[in-house]
Amino acid sequence: MIDSQEKLVHTVRDLDWMNLLEIVTIVAGAWLLTVAVQVGVPWAANRLRPSMRLKLLPWIPVVRFLILLSAIALIVPIVVHPTLENMVFLFGALALAIGFAFKEYLSDVVAGVASIVERPYRPGDWIRIDDAYGEVVSVGLRSVTIVTPDDTMVFLPHSRHWNTNVYNANAGKRDLMCVADFYLHPDHDAAAVRQGLTDTALSSPYANLRRAITVVLAEEPWGTHYRLKAYPLDSRYQFEFVSDLTVRAKSVFAQLGARPVTLPAADGYQAEHTASAQPAAPRSRSRRR
Repeated sequence: MIDSQEKLVHTVRDLDWMNLLEIVTIVAGAWLLTVAVQVGVPWAANRLRPSMRLKLLPWIPVVRFLILLSAIALIVPIVVHPTLENMVFLFGALALAIGFAFKEYLSDVVAGVASIVERPYRPGDWIRIDDAYGEVVSVGLRSVTIVTPDDTMVFLPHSRHWNTNVYNANAGKRDLMCVADFYLHPDHDAAAVRQGLTDTALSSPYANLRRAITVVLAEEPWGTHYRLKAYPLDSRYQFEFVSDLTVRAKSVFAQLGARPVTLPAADGYQAEHTASAQPAAPRSRSRRR
């Protein structure tokens, strides 16, 4: 015990007010740079083309991590005598103490470093983890922050993706697939309805006409299920896009005399579906386009 105390005394420098001033300056500078990156980069990215925005936003967590490492690298030589023996002793003692005190927190931080390197999600991506779906607005060292379609902020620890699937709808791309579901009575002209749904997507101002538009259908015991698959110009237009598809498709159904069908009751709940539209279920990171 005495040897350990003596070792610690010889490892740590005697700090004067100049050393403390240097440490405070480094910490303040690192904090200001982090805030500038966190606020300035999204501000600049939102004024660039959408494709450039999605290329710029993923660098925010990387730059923040580099700022943190630089600050630590500058502070450590001020606090301790920078010899190999001292550094091994100091980092070994810190790792042991922190490992016991902040085991769960460190698990999140390690997962955060892995997320920065592997990039299962990045700012601008639309992801689903468990029952949370939204746009990634920030990737920190401990957690990822997403904003849901209802404008609710959700903070998810990175360690969640150690044991659960992460579904990424656009994986760094500008657009994502949206699917509009329609349920019709089987007594109708399927070819005309299918062509009408294709024209519906082609006429939408939100549609990305460079991407494929697909209409698939399947006969069910209660009627015909149509799925209109298309891509909006930008992932942020996904909900306006599916709403526009629904309004236009209902007009087409009225012109063709196609009637909506009422689905059978399930668990005492009767759901009448004239049209159901939503963004496509996000894809797993392992299934990139």
